[in-house]
Amino acid sequence: MSKAYFICGTGTDVGKSVACAGLLKNMPSGQAIKIVQTGEELFDQNLYAEACPQRQSKTLRHFMAPASPHLAASMEKQAIDIIALAQEVHTEALTAEVTLLEGSGGIMTPLSETDTFLDFMVALEYPVILVIGNVLGAINHALLSLDALQRAGLNVEGLIFTHPDAGYTENHPVSIDNMEIIKKYSQADILGVVPHIHELSWEGSRKDAWSAVAAFLKEAANRLAEPCRESDPASEAVSDFDQEHVWHPYCPAPGMGEPNWLVAKTAGNYIYLKNGRKLLDGMSSWWCAVHGYGRPELTAALNMQVRAMSHVMFGGLTHEPAVDLGRRLLKILPPGLEKIFWVDSGSVAVEVALKMAVQHWQGRGFSRKIKMISHYGGYHGDTLGAMSVGDPVNGMHSRFSGFVPEQIFVPRPAVPFHAPFDENSLTALAEAAEKHHQECAAVIIEPVVQGAGGMWMYHPDYLKGLKEICRRYDLLLIYDEIATGFGRTGKMFATEWAGADPDIICLGKALTGGTITLAASVCTAHVAESISKDGNSLMHGPTFMGNPLACRVALASLALLQSSDWAEQVRSIQHTLEEGLVGCRNMAEVRDVRVLGAIGVVEMNRPVNVSRLRKYCAEKHDIWLRPFNNLIYVMPPYTVTADECARLSSAVSLAVGRREWA
Repeated sequence: MSKAYFICGTGTDVGKSVACAGLLKNMPSGQAIKIVQTGEELFDQNLYAEACPQRQSKTLRHFMAPASPHLAASMEKQAIDIIALAQEVHTEALTAEVTLLEGSGGIMTPLSETDTFLDFMVALEYPVILVIGNVLGAINHALLSLDALQRAGLNVEGLIFTHPDAGYTENHPVSIDNMEIIKKYSQADILGVVPHIHELSWEGSRKDAWSAVAAFLKEAANRLAEPCRESDPASEAVSDFDQEHVWHPYCPAPGMGEPNWLVAKTAGNYIYLKNGRKLLDGMSSWWCAVHGYGRPELTAALNMQVRAMSHVMFGGLTHEPAVDLGRRLLKILPPGLEKIFWVDSGSVAVEVALKMAVQHWQGRGFSRKIKMISHYGGYHGDTLGAMSVGDPVNGMHSRFSGFVPEQIFVPRPAVPFHAPFDENSLTALAEAAEKHHQECAAVIIEPVVQGAGGMWMYHPDYLKGLKEICRRYDLLLIYDEIATGFGRTGKMFATEWAGADPDIICLGKALTGGTITLAASVCTAHVAESISKDGNSLMHGPTFMGNPLACRVALASLALLQSSDWAEQVRSIQHTLEEGLVGCRNMAEVRDVRVLGAIGVVEMNRPVNVSRLRKYCAEKHDIWLRPFNNLIYVMPPYTVTADECARLSSAVSLAVGRREWA
């Protein structure tokens, strides 16, 4: 598991580079990175190379003027983009087991006209080792730095005291008092103390002094580089409490099911378990983490917003994140969808859409139109209204029959995505619409792909016929694009496969790139005007509606998606999945193999042994999959490489062929 630490100082010339080099010398699989170097010489990188010639070291930004980074950059008519720089650092940090990232000057050193080094650190959220020059004035500088780090929400891993001034030895009363006071008021661990080493001042004899520096920091380096242990009492305590008291999705009561695997962190396309195992994520955390994990652009948006406003009620108030996100969203949605209702989960987006449909007809004088037409095989969420429009027979909520409202159901669209379209597949829907339109407000459907109800991929032309039927019988058309939206099927929205746009669309999951929960119900002006006729209001108002944190992250996620070549990424995933899963078609007990966009499905003839398959994939292939019912499927992040995607499909093929699913 890769780790990264910021090596920061309370100011300039406190010994950051010396501490960084000393730590690195104790780490056989570590690397050091100077983030921004100013001055003609690559001083710090050269220092690492001198101290640890067998270790990797580099400098990411170099400016010739011996000045603060923002000034040195501007003198060369350049500017430091902290988000681009953070992404570069994040990528580099995944290449070594331990990465030490040395800052420039103190933590408030300006990197640009608007951002300090602290802002940059916040964007990455790596833990911090603070290097303190143990001289007169150290207490003030250290405690101010520690206060800023803690206010920014950064984890201070510990302190290293150095003695750059020969007059203040480690036994000097000022040095001793500095350490006692700083530790008392900060409650931070002291990782190491490096005394004044005279030889470090002389290049001719400096090389011999590095072993001494390393010796003083050996214990600290071992702690920083220590991998997660297979047996960790603290981790075991967490797992035990989880097993006994914490409920998980679609599971028996706590204490009556299987233990869950404890996650230490996520990064890139991987989930890192506390026991040290690194799993390639084939689920995108239930289809939402389309950019992978730990993207600095999203972390920075979250951290910068929380410093201004984490939440404020949306009733009677508004804010820029919600407005800016709305502007960006409407530019990519199908034309005509323009009235946005922000909610906090996909299920609630469906609830709001159903209410919109009912209130639309109330506003037009048709108060009897309160039922919905939906499809067998569909899934729309776990709240009451959402359950009512999910498959009532084979769906996850069939046991609530009689409790949830009864809706009108028709067979799922019968024609597969790649087969010739048959207009007769619309007959049942047309008959239901003709028979029930006076009591029905809308048809709700997952366009092109039915997700959790069976991963069924059907012909886009069904949507064209569906829209015409809705218009003929005065029914609103609701698309649930919570799973399919934002590129998953190969189009930005699945409705684009047919061009048969809805009256209301539900969005969620990938909206924030999997960082924080947010969803939306968006309707046409016509629907909104009917709802608000005679001054009426839409009767819904979540406490966390329009949450600024979520809106700001979603804004960054959409910007990231649109600036990437997401369509080509999804096409590449589809090609790799098609090649990798095609062999399953002729295997025993395989009913069907389906691939569309970044979705690959192997449907078995009978239910899958979820526990056995999950364990096999993790222990034999280091991948994370979570099949359900009779489906083994992959929905990876768009950032997955061709090799990683091939690993996913290969593991599925091997599991099916060796009956590890049975």
